[in-house]
Amino acid sequence: MKHVDFPLLDQIEYPADLRKMQLAQLPQVCDELRSFIIESVSKNGGHFGASLGTVELAVALHYAMDTPYDQLVWDVGHQAYGHKILTGRRAVFHTNRKYDGISGFPRREESVYDTFGTGHSSTSVSAILGMAAAARQKGETSKQHIAVIGDGAMTAGQAFEALNHAGSMDFNLTIILNDNCMSIDPAVGALKEYLTQLALSGTYNKIRKNVGQTMDRLQEVGKHSKRLINHVKSGIKSMLADQANFFEALNLCYFGAVDGHDVLKLTGLLQDLKGIPGPKLLHVVTTKGKGYEPAEKEQTLWHFPGLFDKVTGTIHKPAANTPTPPKYQDVFGHTMIELASSNANIAAVTPAMLSGSSLKLMMEKMPDRTFDVGICEQHAVTFSAGMAVHGMKVYCNIYSSFMQRGYDQLIHDVVLQKLPVVFCLDRGGLVGEDGATHHGIFDIAYCRCLPGVIVSAPINEIELRNLMYTAQLPGSDQPFFIRYPRGQGATIDWQQPFEQIKIGTGRLIRDGADIAILSFGHPGNFADQACDDLQAHGIAAALFDMRFVKPIDQNLLHHVFQNYQHIITVEDGSIVGGLGSAVVEFMSRFGYYADIRILGVPDRIVEHGSVQQLYRECGYDARGIVDTVLEMLHEKVLTRKLLRYESIQYSGQL
Repeated sequence: MKHVDFPLLDQIEYPADLRKMQLAQLPQVCDELRSFIIESVSKNGGHFGASLGTVELAVALHYAMDTPYDQLVWDVGHQAYGHKILTGRRAVFHTNRKYDGISGFPRREESVYDTFGTGHSSTSVSAILGMAAAARQKGETSKQHIAVIGDGAMTAGQAFEALNHAGSMDFNLTIILNDNCMSIDPAVGALKEYLTQLALSGTYNKIRKNVGQTMDRLQEVGKHSKRLINHVKSGIKSMLADQANFFEALNLCYFGAVDGHDVLKLTGLLQDLKGIPGPKLLHVVTTKGKGYEPAEKEQTLWHFPGLFDKVTGTIHKPAANTPTPPKYQDVFGHTMIELASSNANIAAVTPAMLSGSSLKLMMEKMPDRTFDVGICEQHAVTFSAGMAVHGMKVYCNIYSSFMQRGYDQLIHDVVLQKLPVVFCLDRGGLVGEDGATHHGIFDIAYCRCLPGVIVSAPINEIELRNLMYTAQLPGSDQPFFIRYPRGQGATIDWQQPFEQIKIGTGRLIRDGADIAILSFGHPGNFADQACDDLQAHGIAAALFDMRFVKPIDQNLLHHVFQNYQHIITVEDGSIVGGLGSAVVEFMSRFGYYADIRILGVPDRIVEHGSVQQLYRECGYDARGIVDTVLEMLHEKVLTRKLLRYESIQYSGQL
């Protein structure tokens, strides 16, 4: 739908339309694109600050490059809203991150302009290098390959691995380092300081002049001779000889630092770089939240602000008429301070998720025992293991989907050495609008298969506190996993005195004779509601909170199989390898037989939407549990009726 405030943007459906405009019109296009993002996100939600900072970069790239023939990969995807709007999705952008709408991240299934799916960080350079290698094999030597990676994402090991490889290959490759000193929280580490020094060095102006002069000579000759190309490279390197340059040491031609909000100069530079073959790195300095003052001032808050008034900058919050349960992450953050205050051996580690995990609270009070290691999940795991070797009780907080990136370190550095690191897996289960790249649905399975570990999940905030408390007590000398979901818990009065939980024990929540429901973690609350609803159908369901899938409570399971013929398992994770699988394995091992239904995330990719919509789609919300119980017991009644009918018919024939 067209909008009167966007006269130029309304003319752009695809980048080909953008390229029909005059260069002098690009600043206005940027202004309109930025206004469109502000208006849309204020009403519909989504990531905010990162994409405001890349408006000029998105416009310049699609103007200077021949996309989609030229391949463009946006790392992480938080920064790609401008790209999406310019590539055929402006009319449907209001569905961004909504159920059955477009994804909040680049997705190959969604557009030919999304050349590689991104959601986790630091994959772009590896991906674009692979694309360049394939293009070389196909003889597509004129095709440009561009990766846009943030300075926060550049700290990850995979990015360094890819840079090292890229420098050894003579591919037509441009890596754009979007330097805004931020990931979600401020960037950390030595690389941040190094990039700041580069940005202040003024090297770009000298390089820009040299490139322009050399490009003029190339145009006069009429073709890019090998000698002149080598002259470009040697000229650039000689200008940097007075300054140690990390990227140049990796054989990447470094250009920068350039103002990422000057769209005209940025476009000209990108057009110049197209004529220089080989791997190049363009250092672009931007401001996260650019053009919206509140977002520029409080960049972490405005990374994902929710709905807000675009005029006043007031973020809309739910009316606080009645008390609501806290978020699990906040309970974790406050509990860490309590535990660390009474145990000097406790330390906390997170890979660039201080705010998201609420470890920012502990960082403020105990900075000497709180470590933000940057977007480096592998390092976070082994770093935690190193501290555990010397007796520290380390709580390593990593989002469930990000823990996948440190799996080898988990096995090699923690499990095989039997080190008692406590892994707090935040965002376990379906996470909602972030979608498939961020759903934490595999951790139960990939942790349960590891020998000698403890895998637990709390049904509410009180249980989370007690599991955290138990994990640091004497006797808890194994790798200990505590997984909990994104968002609110179930208990308002959650700050209760700590109680030790016996490892490997579940508990009966409510009794009933007709069917047994075994739950793991927060979905036990859905099952509890289902038990209330089933009473209206005259069905008495027993509910057992398993609390641990490893070691699993065998005494409890013996009781269940000896007393119930109908059993349902409920978990916020993959049905392959999770609680349901553990229960079926137990049944087979001990020779039991029962009618079992496993409820959880089905064996397929689940897309984005609200968590309530996704629970409903996957069939393990309260309604889904009730429907499953009614189906199971209805089948039992039908079977009895059918057997009776067949018996009567048989008797009549006699």
